[in-house]
Formats: sequence, C-alpha cells, structure tokens
Amino acid sequence: MRNRAKQRPAAVVKGGRAPFILGETSIAPGTRETIDLPLSLLSDHTPITLTVQVIHGRKPGPTLFISGAVHGDEVNGVEIIRRVLRLPALKRMAGTLIAVPIVNVYGFLTNTRYLPDRRDLNRSFPGSSAGSLASRLAHLYMNEVVKK
Repeated sequence: MRNRAKQRPAAVVKGGRAPFILGETSIAPGTRETIDLPLSLLSDHTPITLTVQVIHGRKPGPTLFISGAVHGDEVNGVEIIRRVLRLPALKRMAGTLIAVPIVNVYGFLTNTRYLPDRRDLNRSFPGSSAGSLASRLAHLYMNEVVKK
C-alpha cells in the first residue's frame, strides 16, 4: 500500500513545525501524501482501503477536514473534493487539510447508499473495531481521520 513506502520519522523538522501523523504515516511540513488505511477485502480478496489525502502546510494553522460519499450514491462531494485538491493555493496553505473523497468505497463502487451488509454507514457511528463492516468503517473513519 502507498502509505508503507512513505513513512518518515516523527521528529520536528526545520522551522519547528512537527509532522502530521495519520495511521502509520508521518507527513512532513510542506508536503502532501495519499494514505491508504486498510479496511477489509472484497469477496475476491481485493483489498479495500479508506484513502485519505493530507496536505500539511509549511506554516502552522488550523486543520480542515472534508469528506464525500458517506453514502455511496451521493457523488457530488467526490468531484468537489477532487477540484479542491487541485487548487494551486494549496501549495501556499498554512495548517493542514485532510480530505477523504470517498468514505463508503463499497457503496460508491456499486452506486448505492449502503454497504454490502445492507447497513447505512450514517447510522453506524461511532462504530466498533469488532462490529459489522459498517461499524468497522465508521470506527476507522472516526478514530484515524475525524479525530485528527
């Protein structure tokens, strides 16, 4: 997965700004990373991940979080986030941007609101690491992304 190859030490870098940590990945100030948080496998053993884009500005500032497709059939947010991530101003940004264009990957792939277990992700928060698929996704999303 992409995040395994991009790990960096969590030491404070030049300028005194600490790296941003997401999952097992350390994102240095002034850099951008795509992180795949492992979630589950499809029936054919294809891994499914929660993909997170992190842009960690060189200068301190607030952390902003945006997400789309909590319901897989609500796709407008996916395109909006894609456009935001292409903005040139992000190169000069202070603070940190965390973007999850597609939260419910399963629903997005099948163009449905629900996960394969027929649960509505929106009704599964805060989730559990030992629960249903929807509950595990909600737990991963809340603990690894939203709480940051």
